[in-house]
Amino acid sequence: MIGLVTLGTIMNYLARSTLSVAAPTLKGEFGLTTEQYSWVVLAFQASYTVMQTVAGTLLDVMGTRLGFFVFALGWALSNIGHVFATGWQSLALFRAVLGATEAAAIPAGAKVTSEWFPANERPLATSCFQMGTSVGSMVAPPLVAFCILWWNWQAAFLVTGALSLVWAILWWFAYRSPADHPRLTSDERALLEESKSAEEGVSRPARKIDVLRSRSFWGIAVPRFLAEPAWQTFNFFIPLYLVSVWRLDLKDVALWAWMPFLAADFGSLAAGLLPGWLMKRGIGVITSRKITMTTGALCMLGPACIGWAGSPGLAILLFCIGGFAHQMLNGALITLCADSFETSAVGTASGMAGSIAWIGGMIFTLIIGQSVDLVGYNPLFVALGLLDLVGAAVLWSLLRNKTAPARS
Repeated sequence: MIGLVTLGTIMNYLARSTLSVAAPTLKGEFGLTTEQYSWVVLAFQASYTVMQTVAGTLLDVMGTRLGFFVFALGWALSNIGHVFATGWQSLALFRAVLGATEAAAIPAGAKVTSEWFPANERPLATSCFQMGTSVGSMVAPPLVAFCILWWNWQAAFLVTGALSLVWAILWWFAYRSPADHPRLTSDERALLEESKSAEEGVSRPARKIDVLRSRSFWGIAVPRFLAEPAWQTFNFFIPLYLVSVWRLDLKDVALWAWMPFLAADFGSLAAGLLPGWLMKRGIGVITSRKITMTTGALCMLGPACIGWAGSPGLAILLFCIGGFAHQMLNGALITLCADSFETSAVGTASGMAGSIAWIGGMIFTLIIGQSVDLVGYNPLFVALGLLDLVGAAVLWSLLRNKTAPARS
């Protein structure tokens, strides 16, 4: 099941990353400025931000199987729709639809993790589907560049959209909840029921209003708000940075731009393994997640130094450290939603936290669009490193080792 979710996350991030790789081509095709490109990115971010809360709630209401299928079908078709763009305004419109439909991916992953895994296995399960975010972003540069160089930019969106469409059909026929899955053994079912029975003894919010009133929710949401700008910058601006600062061409972008996302895979893996290692040494569940997040935040000092890089190779190395760091800390934060809320509310809690996170990413994208042509990228990279350190401090201050207040 987690392999199926991971594949879906790969398709999700492959589709959204198509634009960033095609951006230098589209800037020439449509005569876009950096500011206009930032508005296109913001259209995606704004709809994604609003819809994460809606998508999380719909997943809780519709069920994981039907809900994720509907959203996957939507993002596949909207990604294909990019081929009809004729300028930055129409491109922004298709990006807005894509953002609205892609918003279900992380809440769905968190919900599947909550349904299928006991608490001690959730960090590794979360790291698996989170690895899909970086694998999708890693596959995009060579695949999209190949499509553009061999055919045209429209082919890139057709191919990545078609792959998502195939996955949506696969999901519908393959996914079942533990209660409905015919191949789940009696021992596995007993283990899940035992884990859920143990968690019932811990009072956790089940309704949206309880989630919003929860100190734990804000202990997760605020660090995600501060962390998301880094991931948005890596996803949407690395190719443009390499072209504008280091004067690389599309072939060079295809050669370099996937590397930070490979490093991000190792960060996702670290987010899954480190908490288990800490728990075996007597550290509590919540504290193990806090330590993991803080370790990632400290590693974010690497990309803060990109402005001092003397070559594109060194800049990519620092981006790699940043990709590793972000996925490590973000994996811990996503897992905390499954730890802190009822299974029936995990999609809602994860979606609302995701909306708050993407508000942070959206604000930072707006800042990039308005300032990068004036001050360059360097001060922005420094800011990204400092934001995660503040997020770690907030996490330790707000999130208690015992989960949130009693549900009504």
